[in-house]
Amino acid sequence: MVDVGIIGSGVIGLSIARELAGRGLTVRVVSRDPPHATTSWAASGIFPPAPEWPEAGPGDRLTAVSDRLHREWHHDLREETGVDNGLAVCGGLYLAVHDAGLQRLTAEAESWRSRGCRCDWLAADAVQQAEPSLAAAADSGLIRGAMLLPDETQIRPPRHLKAVEASCRKRGVEFFVGRGIDSLDCDGDRLHSVRCGDAVHQAAMWVLATGSWSHAFAEVFGSAVQPRPVRGQIALVQLPRPALRHIINVGLEYLVPRPDGRVLIGSTLEDAGFEPGTTEPAIERMLRFAHRLVPDLAAAELETTWSGIRPGSPDGLPWIGRSPRLSNGFVATGHFRAGWHQSTGTAELIADLITGATPRLDPTPFAVGRPLTGSDVAAATMQRAADDMTAVQW
Repeated sequence: MVDVGIIGSGVIGLSIARELAGRGLTVRVVSRDPPHATTSWAASGIFPPAPEWPEAGPGDRLTAVSDRLHREWHHDLREETGVDNGLAVCGGLYLAVHDAGLQRLTAEAESWRSRGCRCDWLAADAVQQAEPSLAAAADSGLIRGAMLLPDETQIRPPRHLKAVEASCRKRGVEFFVGRGIDSLDCDGDRLHSVRCGDAVHQAAMWVLATGSWSHAFAEVFGSAVQPRPVRGQIALVQLPRPALRHIINVGLEYLVPRPDGRVLIGSTLEDAGFEPGTTEPAIERMLRFAHRLVPDLAAAELETTWSGIRPGSPDGLPWIGRSPRLSNGFVATGHFRAGWHQSTGTAELIADLITGATPRLDPTPFAVGRPLTGSDVAAATMQRAADDMTAVQW
């Protein structure tokens, strides 16, 4: 029997495993999928600035703590495993391409400044100076203005997953992946073991970190754990040399340049349930978006496409904390679009709760049994994406 069993091998589950093993606990990861087959692998890896200001809400505080931890993990993982996860400050340009977008972006710029972030407003002629590849789009009148966040950062999700998995193995974490979970065996209010075919896994404590698929275990871990699955599609193109200096954002669509000349083009927000894969209309629209903004990308080779399914929660906050039904159970899921950015802080918070350490973050707002009131953040975000698509026909 190990100290902690973790159900799920995405970035949240792996990060928790690494943190717990680093504190001297024995850990086993049990998952249907290996890390490279999870939704985490499909992410784009965009980290907007993450300030911590007096009025910050719990989600922003979690992101701020996680952002600082990512800087530490970047160096520690490279030293420990030899893998560079690609964490790099590249800046983000947020473009306004219609009147409504201009008004919204102006308000967002003021909001970033009020939080103490570096934020520059660029007129259309200054955009092409900051990003020469946008010159044609700026000259055509497509770009009305832009907000520059110099501290926006990117990470390479496949590399980070590789580094964290390697770190876990160096720290003694056991992995059992490739077989789905058939049953959870409870003894009163304790989860005694997890069965995967003929294999029976026992642990003193258990953490549920299965993203959008957490609903399958809600009967055991807590009925509130019902993430909303939101599909996102991405295209990857390849150029001989880098074409962009910054991450480019237009509404909820983006271009993420990699140093090797690749560019990620994303993404969609779709209420498609658990349906995997990509669709021709969505990929074609994203490519038109990329080609119109950056004509050089029209000559790029379409290398591949993929999709991931993000776990949304009704109030926009993840569930992180003790299970209301299991005395030895914990939950970490529902991070929606912020899972990558918040993974390190989530790992620290769960590890603090398991080991009895005093958390630097108040876990109450993330409680599994908290009242879920207000608007559905995932639904509102998807509606904004739909509105942007209507406003701009690429």
